[in-house]
Amino acid sequence: MFSLLPRSIPRRLTDPIVNPLARLGVRPNHLTILGGLGNGGAAVLAARGDFLPAGIVVLAASSLDLLDGALARATGRATDFGSVFDAVTDRISEAAVLFGILYYFSDRGGRSEELLAFAAIVGSILVSYVRARAEVIGLKLREGFFTRAERVLLLGVGLIIDQVTPMLWILAVLSWATALQRMFLVWSQTRHRQA
Repeated sequence: MFSLLPRSIPRRLTDPIVNPLARLGVRPNHLTILGGLGNGGAAVLAARGDFLPAGIVVLAASSLDLLDGALARATGRATDFGSVFDAVTDRISEAAVLFGILYYFSDRGGRSEELLAFAAIVGSILVSYVRARAEVIGLKLREGFFTRAERVLLLGVGLIIDQVTPMLWILAVLSWATALQRMFLVWSQTRHRQA
C-alpha cells in the first residue's frame, strides 16, 4: 500500500544515537515524555503566534518519537504499556499543537482556521483509532498514505514557513482521507476473512 514516508528508520541511522542513550541509562518512556513536553511547548508557542519556533520545536520533539521505539528494542525494554503510552502521548502531542493553532486564530476572527484545526484534530485521531480498532479484531493495519510521520512533517514545515492555513487544509483533508482509506481496508479484509 502506498505511503509518502517510510514507516521506520533503518538501524544504521538510529543506533549511533540510541546506543549512547542506552549507556547513559535513558529509558524509552523518558524520550516519550520529553517528546510530549516538547510538543506542549510548541503548542504554547503556536498559541502565541510564534510559528517559526513552534515548527522547529514540533520537528525536534517529534523526532524523539522515532527514537523511543528504537531505544526500547535496543535495550530489550519494549513493553505493552510503553507501546500504549507512546501512542497516547503521540495523539496528545499532535492535538495540543493543533489546539494551540486553534487558540491563536480564535482571538483573531479566523473562523475557517478554527474549523480546519478542529477537523485536523479529529481526522488525525481517527487515523489512529481505526488502526487500533482493527488490531482489536486481529488485523494488522499499518497502511495509510498520510499517517503520523507525514502529519508531523507537514505541521512543522507549515508552521516554519508561516503557511498555516494551507497546511491546515491539507492536514484536515488528507487525515480524513487516510481514515477512510483505512476503513476501506478493514472492510476489504474482514469481508474476505468472513467469506
